[in-house]
Amino acid sequence: MEDDAPVIYGLEFQARALTPQAAETDAIRFLVGTQSLKYDNQIHIIDFDDENNIINKNVLLHQVGEIWHISASPADKGVLATCYNQISDSKVMTCAAVWRMPKELESGSHESPDDSSSTTQTLELLCHLDNTAHGNMACVTWEPMGDGKKIISLADNHLLLWDLQESSNQAVLSSSTSLEGKGQLKFTSGRWSPHHNCTQVATANDTTIRGWDTRNMSQIYCIENAHGQLVRDLDFNPNKQYYLASCGDDCKVKFWDTRNVGEPVKTLDEHSHWVWNVRYNHSHDQLILTGSSDSRVILSNMVSISSEPFGHLVDEDDLSDQEDHHQEEKSKEPLPDSVIATYEEHEDSVYAVEWSSADPWLFASLSYDGRLVINRVPRALKYHILL
Repeated sequence: MEDDAPVIYGLEFQARALTPQAAETDAIRFLVGTQSLKYDNQIHIIDFDDENNIINKNVLLHQVGEIWHISASPADKGVLATCYNQISDSKVMTCAAVWRMPKELESGSHESPDDSSSTTQTLELLCHLDNTAHGNMACVTWEPMGDGKKIISLADNHLLLWDLQESSNQAVLSSSTSLEGKGQLKFTSGRWSPHHNCTQVATANDTTIRGWDTRNMSQIYCIENAHGQLVRDLDFNPNKQYYLASCGDDCKVKFWDTRNVGEPVKTLDEHSHWVWNVRYNHSHDQLILTGSSDSRVILSNMVSISSEPFGHLVDEDDLSDQEDHHQEEKSKEPLPDSVIATYEEHEDSVYAVEWSSADPWLFASLSYDGRLVINRVPRALKYHILL
């Protein structure tokens, strides 16, 4: 099917950082951050023209270092945060900063679709998230429903809540907490919950997942040995407030009900190497994307743990005789959870997968060799969900 063919974009540098445009927009936009040790690093602004199936790009210089994590403000199309490596006193530190892109790029303007010689512009630094006292930054996550003024950052064993001032040119540390105890106490990833009035954050360190209340920075749940090896990523179900997905180096993806953390609700075991990323679809929470260093992206349909009804119960008086048995079966039987598609356009480790914020049927994946692939949910499944 022509329309389901992937669209591939190649960066000249290695890359592992990807985020969708988060602020309200009709445009399908992704931001990609590069990891070059030799050259100035870049942020590629990728605008996908869905009607013509082509990619338009702009490139911004990110001269401070290789980008390990990137996230876009949910309130301001022009603002983003990066975590990047910087050498100071002959030591490599991972720092974080908030940036603004040039005004003309916020709206997705391009001189011409096939103009590959676009001039490179630089980002405007708004503020640093000063981590000199806290250690290396693992990630930055924005308050999902807010005005773009609250940010959580994870630095070594510290969980830090920042308030950005009016013009975002200063970040004030409003509260923090840290992990205590033995073992490797370093956060690997974190995710802000869109539920509970945005007062909860989940973090991963080693094989443990913890939930935190951002109002008093107290721990509200702890899932020890959530995975057999390091937990790599987390995501909250957008429609079911207690449901959380995790993935890790044990090749597994697990789904949790945070009210009862003794056992996962469901486990997926489809990848053959570390799973770096798990993402719920924002509109249809049965659709789950995962990316792994087995070079594959997997789309799963997890109906049994989604907010979607199991199929419509039918009034028997309305059934015609020949449909009777078939419809009764349908009303009792939920659709089975299954892998919908495995995408194999990558030849290197897939470090990031993200759904588009503007189109629920479209997603991007990024592998370390700098290959960005844009794919769509198979049309048959899309119509099955919609109709």
